Amino acid sequence: MTRFDVVVEVWLRPGIADPQGATIQRALPAVGVSGVSELTTGKAFRFSVDGASADEAERRAGELAHRLLANPVIEDAVVRVLGARQ
Repeated sequence: MTRFDVVVEVWLRPGIADPQGATIQRALPAVGVSGVSELTTGKAFRFSVDGASADEAERRAGELAHRLLANPVIEDAVVRVLGARQ
């Protein structure tokens, strides 16, 4: 088995209200930032998972993401395998 570093990013699905993202976007001009639109918030999880291959590690991390890290009713999760640990 090889240990793989993984990132899971979770965002609200399209059409789900994101009041935190809206508040941040409205505050941007007050801090001198312009030209930013469609700002949404989410969360990121970083962890390591054991697997025989990167594909297996991605599958295992995806199962965890969809069962525990994201609410499948209102959120989408994207899994990225960063690479194998040395």
